[in-house]
Amino acid sequence: MITKIQLQKKATVLAADGKQLGSLERVVLNPDNNVITDVVVRTGTLINHEEKVVPIALVVETADDQILLREEAGDLEAFPQFEEERVVNEHGGMNRSSSPSNLPAGVDHLAVGAPLLRTPNEQIVTRIEQNIPEGTVAMKEGAKVIAADGKQVGNVERVLAEPEMEQITHLLVSSGWFNKGSKLIPVAWVMRMGEDTVHLRVGKDSVENLAETPLAG
Repeated sequence: MITKIQLQKKATVLAADGKQLGSLERVVLNPDNNVITDVVVRTGTLINHEEKVVPIALVVETADDQILLREEAGDLEAFPQFEEERVVNEHGGMNRSSSPSNLPAGVDHLAVGAPLLRTPNEQIVTRIEQNIPEGTVAMKEGAKVIAADGKQVGNVERVLAEPEMEQITHLLVSSGWFNKGSKLIPVAWVMRMGEDTVHLRVGKDSVENLAETPLAG
């Protein structure tokens, strides 16, 4: 049983049999209640890679630099891409096609390369959409942490959460280049979390007064 969820930046993601699947790219969370819903795992090579959205419920164990998945996760092939390009009309709706209507459930008409049907003067555009739950944000690894006085105090190094509710309790924030230090910031100090930036409700002095926390262990 997990005693603490620790999602370390660039942690190695392992299948149930120990096979390396990829690395942690993002943590998907609900900013209203700070609950983690999913993780985004980067798979493949530097040139040919994919980013898969994996429910946090499939994480069975975490360590400083590793995330072990349940057997049900398999090789992640069946999980959705984090971002997908979709064709929409000028009003933002999915454009319909003349392809047969007996496609398998969940398969979009456009995904099978069917021709698009347009009404006169209708503009067709493409849009990048994220396959994450509505109302959540996918926080990038290394997101900037900004104090209430507007000063950057570091970058998110690790997200810690309670396993029963998947609710974030602390952010381990690192700063510096050569003499790298880190501070464990309680989630109560967080005003809001976004994709690239975490904003605190306390000033830089409050963060600096926290005790140093080792990055390992």
